[in-house]
Amino acid sequence: MDRSRDINRLFARQLVEGIEGASLVEMPIEKSITLFPWLEAGEEVAGLVEEFLTGSPATHACDRILATVLFTDVVQSTEQAVTLGDRRWRAVLDRHDSIIARELARFRGRFVKSMGGGVLATFDGPARAVHCAAALRDSLFAAGVSVRTGIHTGEIELRDDDIGGVAVHIASRVITHASSGEILTSSTVKDLVVGSDIVFDDRGEHELKGVPGRWRLFAAEPGM
Repeated sequence: MDRSRDINRLFARQLVEGIEGASLVEMPIEKSITLFPWLEAGEEVAGLVEEFLTGSPATHACDRILATVLFTDVVQSTEQAVTLGDRRWRAVLDRHDSIIARELARFRGRFVKSMGGGVLATFDGPARAVHCAAALRDSLFAAGVSVRTGIHTGEIELRDDDIGGVAVHIASRVITHASSGEILTSSTVKDLVVGSDIVFDDRGEHELKGVPGRWRLFAAEPGM
């Protein structure tokens, strides 16, 4: 038995009792092998101190990475659901989900979540996102589902299994200007894939709700 540790623990408890609102937090032994535990578990210790001083749990900056954000949306999904009925529409959605999973895996996309009649996914490059969007569109059309797609590249925030940030917001606004079967991108995507086989058709400047300024959008198609 380590008698010195028992004495230190007793002293710590007495100290806490004399400080209003204080609490005792015992660090695992591997994080307190020196007299200066904050050198070995700095973030954890700093977070505990911050919570004691502010009364709120410590907050940490979100991880941010550069990524290409892709939104898809099933065109007239509500109308199709009403026309087909629940059972047949469920079968359509099952085919939709299967195709999405297959093509995302093929183009190394990351599925983030379903968004009503579509999905949100990310890619490590804009060209790969455009090629995936075209494959999704063609495969889904063959299965009787028409989709439109919006793509933008920018910094995103990683939030556990979800993502956030202005780049996600922009991509979600880009898709609102896309027509059925169209792959619509921001000018950022066009600029980043210069030299690729992707062909862009200028769709003019648009206001994106909630985003400052006007944005030039382009319909994208992989070359033959």
